[in-house]
Amino acid sequence: MTDKVVIKAEGLTKQFGDFVATDHVTFEVHEGEIFGFLGANGAGKTTAMRMLCGLSQPSAGKASVAGFDVATQHEQVKRHIGYMSQKFALYDDLTVEENLTFFGGIYGMSPKKVKEKITDLLTELGFESERKTMVKSLPLGWKQKLAFSLAIFHDPRIVFLDEPTGGVDPVTRRQFWELIYQAADRGITVFVTTHYMDEAEYCDRVSIMVDGKIEALDSPANLKRQFNGNSMYDVFYALARTAKRGD
Repeated sequence: MTDKVVIKAEGLTKQFGDFVATDHVTFEVHEGEIFGFLGANGAGKTTAMRMLCGLSQPSAGKASVAGFDVATQHEQVKRHIGYMSQKFALYDDLTVEENLTFFGGIYGMSPKKVKEKITDLLTELGFESERKTMVKSLPLGWKQKLAFSLAIFHDPRIVFLDEPTGGVDPVTRRQFWELIYQAADRGITVFVTTHYMDEAEYCDRVSIMVDGKIEALDSPANLKRQFNGNSMYDVFYALARTAKRGD
């Protein structure tokens, strides 16, 4: 992690009619940081993430991602980030290799670069024997690792992970976090939402949203001291129970 700021939000607000989904959110994320973005359902974290990814326009405030304004330069934002959701953007009826080739083309990588990257990636993941396997035949944990690898296939500066470990067992979740650490070690900034409080412990810093506002932001250790908690579950519960709105 460096001191260089790669995500900056200042008073970022999204309003739908009278409903304020994200209310004057302000924070910074540094290069190479693993930043946890937490909140109960309905807290506004997905709305905030969509704005940061250039998928939704702010109602007020501003934000920059990888040096680009999310309101006026959203296409540039999209080219410099990776994104992975819980549903995984994989094509079940294509092989592992075909998925990688297809997404490499979407990212504008040269055929030569794509071919080299596929070989390196499959070796790194231990997937060499699955090169021609249809994605629908892969176990869930393997699909998850492949989806993450696709999200950073083009070496983006930042990767957004939206509930990436939902529905998988604890061992597979831990293995997935090893991939996140490796990406951060390469200088990729990781912005992750999760419902699993044990995963919050793995982050460099964590923000917790309540009713559209960030109510806490610090390292897990500092947050536990601040809220007199033994775990991030205690911290999250202390804040989430003050929420006035739900799903």
